[in-house]
Amino acid sequence: MDCNQKAHNGAAEQIMNIPAVISKALDSYSDNDSVETPCSVDRHAVDPSQIIQLVLMSDDLGRAQVIFPGHCMLLIDELNRSMGRSLTTVKQADVEQLLTQYAVSALPAIPDITGLPSIIDESLFNISSQYIYLDAGDPELLVQVPTALFSKSLVKAQKAKFTEDVSNINCNATPEAEDQEKIVRAIEKFTSLRIKQRIEDTLEIPPLPQSAQDIIKLRANPEADSDELSNIVERDPSLSAQVVSWASSSFYNTPGNVKSVHDAIIRVLGFDLVMNLAMGLSLGKTLNVPKHEPDGYLPYWQNALWMALGTTALISKIEPAYRPSFGMAYLSGLLHNFGQLVLAHIFPPHYELICRYREANPHLDASIIEHHCLGITGEQIGSQLMSVWALPDQVVTAIRQQKDGSYGSINCEYSKLLFLTRQLLAKKGIMPHVASQPYQEILDFFRLSDEKANEALGALFNSQDEVKEMASMMQPA
Repeated sequence: MDCNQKAHNGAAEQIMNIPAVISKALDSYSDNDSVETPCSVDRHAVDPSQIIQLVLMSDDLGRAQVIFPGHCMLLIDELNRSMGRSLTTVKQADVEQLLTQYAVSALPAIPDITGLPSIIDESLFNISSQYIYLDAGDPELLVQVPTALFSKSLVKAQKAKFTEDVSNINCNATPEAEDQEKIVRAIEKFTSLRIKQRIEDTLEIPPLPQSAQDIIKLRANPEADSDELSNIVERDPSLSAQVVSWASSSFYNTPGNVKSVHDAIIRVLGFDLVMNLAMGLSLGKTLNVPKHEPDGYLPYWQNALWMALGTTALISKIEPAYRPSFGMAYLSGLLHNFGQLVLAHIFPPHYELICRYREANPHLDASIIEHHCLGITGEQIGSQLMSVWALPDQVVTAIRQQKDGSYGSINCEYSKLLFLTRQLLAKKGIMPHVASQPYQEILDFFRLSDEKANEALGALFNSQDEVKEMASMMQPA
C-alpha cells in the first residue's frame, strides 16, 4: 500500500504528521538508511489483521502495555492466567495524562515509547505481511511501519497467548426468528430467572409507564392531534419538564420562553418530534442506566442523542424520493442502544464483565464482546423487546440490523441510516472506530454524496456543547 494515499471515498488527500515520539522510537531500531520511514495511510483501506492494538493495563505489580493484533479480542482472563497477574484496564483519566506527556492522541503499539513493560500476543512474532499499522489517534489515518522494523521493537517484551480471532465470533448472524430462543438459552445459562410464557415476563422488565402506553396508542390513531399529545405528556410531570427544557435549549435558539408542552409542540419541536422524544424518554425510564459503563465511553443518553440527531441531520441531505421517515429515524436513533439497558438489567455481573472487555478492546464493536460473553447481543434483545411493546416495525428492524450494512430486506433504509450515522460519528471521533464496512454502498443507496453526508454531521459536530446539554436533560429525575 502506498503511503499518504488519498482518503476514503475520494476525499481530499490527508497526510498525518507522524508524532515525534513514534519517529524517534522507530529510528532507534533502524540500523541503516535503506529502511523505509513511517508514513500515513487511509484507515479504511487497511486489513484489520495488520493493525496493531495497545491497551494499557495495571494491577498491584504495576502497569503494563498489552499489544495484540487488531483482528483479535483480548481475553482478560487468559492474559491474567498466562501471566499470573490480575490486570485490569487503566482508567481513561490516567491514559489522558500519558497522552499529554508524549504529545499523542493515542498510545501507539510500540513497546519502548513509555518505558513500561510490554506483554505481546505470541501471534505478533509470526507476521507475514510487509507492513503493520499503528493507531496514532486519527479517526481516518494510520501509521504504516515496515514489519521488519516493528519486529525489532518486540525483542525485550514478554509473550503469551491471550487473544481470539473475532472471525470465530458470529454475532447477530442467525435469523431474527431465532432471537427469542437464543435469549431464553442465555437467560437459562447465566441467570436464575424462571422462564415464563411471555418473553417480557421472563426478562422481568418493569411495566411500561402509562405515558409510554398512551403514546403507543396515540401513534396508531391517524386523527391524533397536539392537544391529545400534550395531555399525555403533561400527566407525567418529569416527562413534561424534560420536553419543555428540551424545547428551551440553546440548540433550538427559540425566541421567548417555552411555557408549556403545547407551546413546545406548536412553536418549536413539532408533533412528530415531541411524540418520538416522549416515547424514547418514557421507555428509558423503565430501566436504570448501568452503573458500570465502560470507562471512556459516551454516557447512555449522549450516545442515544448523537444517533438520533445524526440520523435526522443526514435525512435533511437525502432527496425526498429516497428519504426515510423523519420520525421513525429519530426514534430508531434514540432507542438504538436500549438493548444495553436490558442486558445490564438482566445480567448485572456479566454486564460488568462486558464493560471490562469493552475497555480492553476499544477497537471491537460491542456486539462482538456481548456475543462472546453471553451468546446474545444488545441488538437482539433490544429489538425483541421493542416488538413485544408494539413499537413500529421500522424501529424494530433498525435496532436489530443496525450493525449490518449489507442488510437489504424490508425497512432496511432505517437500519442502513443508523449504520451510516455510526460510521460518520466514528469519523468525527465521537463514536469508537468501526471496522471497514460497505460505506460507499450505503451512500449510493440513499443517492447521497460523501461530501453532503460529512457536511450534515459536521454542522451537528459544531454543536457539541448543546448536544451534551440536551443529553443531560434526558436523564430521568
